[in-house]
Amino acid sequence: MLVSINEVESAARLDEASAALEDLQGVLASEEPIQDALQGLAEAAVRVIADAGAVTITIVDGEHASTAASTSEDVIRIDADQYASGEGPCLEAARTLTPVRVAVGEARQRWPKFADTAEEAGVRAYLSAPLAVGDDVLGSLNVYGYTDEAFDPYDEALLRLFTTAASGAITAARRSSRSRQIITNLTKALVSRAEIDQAKGALMAVHGIEADAAFQQLVDESQTTNTKLVEVARRLMESLRRE
Repeated sequence: MLVSINEVESAARLDEASAALEDLQGVLASEEPIQDALQGLAEAAVRVIADAGAVTITIVDGEHASTAASTSEDVIRIDADQYASGEGPCLEAARTLTPVRVAVGEARQRWPKFADTAEEAGVRAYLSAPLAVGDDVLGSLNVYGYTDEAFDPYDEALLRLFTTAASGAITAARRSSRSRQIITNLTKALVSRAEIDQAKGALMAVHGIEADAAFQQLVDESQTTNTKLVEVARRLMESLRRE
């Protein structure tokens, strides 16, 4: 049975992609900083996707977009111009949750600023795939090619492997960040509660009053001076220590 050259090349590219993703699993499992994980994904994608001259990863947070990883400084400006103008294939992929594959020359009427900057950098073709989990838009993974013939449907399918890994990495990092923030807020709340209880106990001892009356004194002072309750408690304890 004869095997075509294209089939051999496709199999080789798929093997290389599988190997790259296996390497990345170790990076993601080791809880490396999100920046390192995304940079590793970008570098793996530029190795595996045929005709990829450079790769960037766009992160979208509300109305703000930024480039979180890049394999070449030359293409960061192309991303930045898209963010500044509010239009371009990387933002289109993120907004529509649909891959965008364009020849730069054909994109001039639709995205003139993108086309100008891309051509200045020698970019001739562009492939962008959305990063998302469900309806939660995370950004896009963008591949730059330096020939008009760069990228085909196979490259688009291959890119989905990397977007799945990138989406997982970003989601895990955001979940971890939210967890750390919750813990930080809880710690602050517990500290504040301890300081308020300490001040309440001091008022009870000094004035011989009940706990409710002592707490009401703190509340009244907070409202009168428009000061947070914990700040009132701290000032009280500081004055008692000075005395």
